[in-house]
Amino acid sequence: MPEHAGRIAVVDDEASIRETLEEVLGGEGYEVASFRDGAEAWGAFQRGLPDLAILDVLMPRMDGLELCRRLRAASEELPIVFLTSRDEEFDRVLGLELGADDYLCKPFSTRELVARVKVLFRRAALRRHPPATPRELRVGEMRLDLDRYEAQWVGRALPLTVTEFRLLHALAKHPGHVKTRAQLLAEAYPEDTFVSDRTIDSHVKRLRRKFEAVDPAFDLVETVYGLGYRWRERARSAS
Repeated sequence: MPEHAGRIAVVDDEASIRETLEEVLGGEGYEVASFRDGAEAWGAFQRGLPDLAILDVLMPRMDGLELCRRLRAASEELPIVFLTSRDEEFDRVLGLELGADDYLCKPFSTRELVARVKVLFRRAALRRHPPATPRELRVGEMRLDLDRYEAQWVGRALPLTVTEFRLLHALAKHPGHVKTRAQLLAEAYPEDTFVSDRTIDSHVKRLRRKFEAVDPAFDLVETVYGLGYRWRERARSAS
């Protein structure tokens, strides 16, 4: 029997998803409590918060977005993952702006979900107990904390999902090298082989937007038409 690894709340109005995640996450050693909607979950959370929450977006009585608002108000550190059947970018971005840490679109790979959960638990633990010598990558004005999956640009934090961080790391660790969509897909989704390579285009758009929110002049994620993408370093001014 795996050792207890943390308490996870699964909030979804689909019984089949609740049952699947109870079995899969329970098999990984997590203590899982499931709820049919946000209102039921919020009532339980008044007695104590979980260590991580997995929320469906569309639910009766209280949807995942409202539940995320309340959870984030109660705890800034609680890892939150959205499950969504909506494919519009607006809904994903809205959820992340509310303070979610990551999202997966239905149907999703349970292997991928378990991998994201493990990363988020590891990141939360490292925030509480930072390593004496953190592993990091520095490229120009960018710093990537490879243990905590955190990124900074020109000294300011970038709020990246696990997938966005993996994608950025894949590009930045080899500046100037072109990465195909298939190569980026393999690094961004190592546990899931059923994602369309065009998903990378959406992630790149969001990456650029997040960099531009910090630095409007940002232009270092370059599209190489017909091939893929690359990270190029900003030209240095002559001394």
